[in-house]
Amino acid sequence: MDDDVDAGHTPAEVDATFRTLRRVAVGYFVVFLLAVAAFPVLTLTLDWWSQARLAGGMSPGFLVAAFGLYVFFAVLGIAVARLSSAVEHRMLDGTPEGSPGEALDEPGERP
Repeated sequence: MDDDVDAGHTPAEVDATFRTLRRVAVGYFVVFLLAVAAFPVLTLTLDWWSQARLAGGMSPGFLVAAFGLYVFFAVLGIAVARLSSAVEHRMLDGTPEGSPGEALDEPGERP
């Protein structure tokens, strides 16, 4: 983590970043909520969700609850962390990813 104490950001920049990150968090929370809410809806509406048998006699609902949700939560968490870090970096550092001067080590070498 790059904690640059000397970096001076205006309150407007920090506020804009906060609002953007809040929108990102709310958006991913909605995705999380829909995925979790879909599980009981599928159980109530689709008979095969709890009555069909797959690997080892387990139902699709059990497999999703036992394994699928954990994979989904891990992927969602990684996606949130990467997007939030990228948004914060772009908004507060002012350097878009992949710009020519980003990979240079010494500030005097910038074109």
